[in-house]
Amino acid sequence: MSFQESDLMGAVFDQSNLEKADFRNTQNLRLDPETNRIRGAYFDLNGLPGLLEKYGIKLG
Repeated sequence: MSFQESDLMGAVFDQSNLEKADFRNTQNLRLDPETNRIRGAYFDLNGLPGLLEKYGIKLG
């Protein structure tokens, strides 16, 4: 499944199987890696804040 080039503002992923999904070049990605299956999914560096937001980790 490909979400490439998608704006995911407002998208809710909860208990979702996102294995091997492609999230490269997405905007506004927010998902909890603890409540979603993401093994083998593709992310770019711009997607990291949306994966780490839950932990209060800041990237700069």
